[in-house]
Amino acid sequence: MAARLLPVVKFVIKGSLAGAAVYVAYDQGLLGSGTEGAEALKKAQTALPPAVKEWTSYIGWEVRTVQMNALPPAPKFDFSPSDSWNKGVQTVMSALSVAPTRACEYTVEGWKYVKDLVK
Repeated sequence: MAARLLPVVKFVIKGSLAGAAVYVAYDQGLLGSGTEGAEALKKAQTALPPAVKEWTSYIGWEVRTVQMNALPPAPKFDFSPSDSWNKGVQTVMSALSVAPTRACEYTVEGWKYVKDLVK
């Protein structure tokens, strides 16, 4: 009986943990808009260092305190997905607009090549 019950208990525990994680993420605003996510990140940046210090002192570990501002800044990338998307759309549309003309040119070149081979 216990062997049959163990997989069910494991499933319930894993499902509960997954549900709790989704609930906490929703409650903190991580699943909302970008502004809510930014606010949640600011809250985490202010709350995390004191919490880590408290837990390490509770466990007995000695950790050097590093301030969040002491870390080097993250690299800035000049990349805009919308600009890249627009560039791709423009390239495809440009290729499609010249496709009939290019097809005619390649057909003429192909016929000339075949005529030269036949001679």
